[in-house]
Amino acid sequence: MDPNTVTEVVVNSTELFLGLLGMGLMVAIAAVGSGLGVLASGLAAVGGWKRCNKANKPLPMTLVAITGMPISQTLYGFILLLQMVAIPREVMASNAGLLLGYGIGTGVALGLSAFAQGKIGAAACDALVDDSKGFANYLMVLGIAETVALFAMVFTMINLPS
Repeated sequence: MDPNTVTEVVVNSTELFLGLLGMGLMVAIAAVGSGLGVLASGLAAVGGWKRCNKANKPLPMTLVAITGMPISQTLYGFILLLQMVAIPREVMASNAGLLLGYGIGTGVALGLSAFAQGKIGAAACDALVDDSKGFANYLMVLGIAETVALFAMVFTMINLPS
């Protein structure tokens, strides 16, 4: 076997690994952000329900919808992952640094969007327990955080190498 061929295969394998690493990190970082977002809004929802129980008020189930909103960023990361793994391996290896950067950058954008959405959701849960008005307004603000994630996913998707 020609030593130059072996060296090239190792380099290509390393480059391919870096591209795949970026993809995995993207989903992992998005999932961590989703988890932290659900934690923030979920704690507020449970605390709100506790206050409702103490006051003999009905439990607002709208808090469940608010609590679950940060999960979508993990889904966006997975949708993008499916687009990225479809890239031919040769193209992936030659664009490994780009894919690693896209993966980390997009993962951070998705994760921070989910975390922000969870914090906004926590405030919305608290407000809804105190006064059951304003659900649509809170959804609009939560939608703004969602839009950041959608932009990150779409901008990355349209710039992927093919």
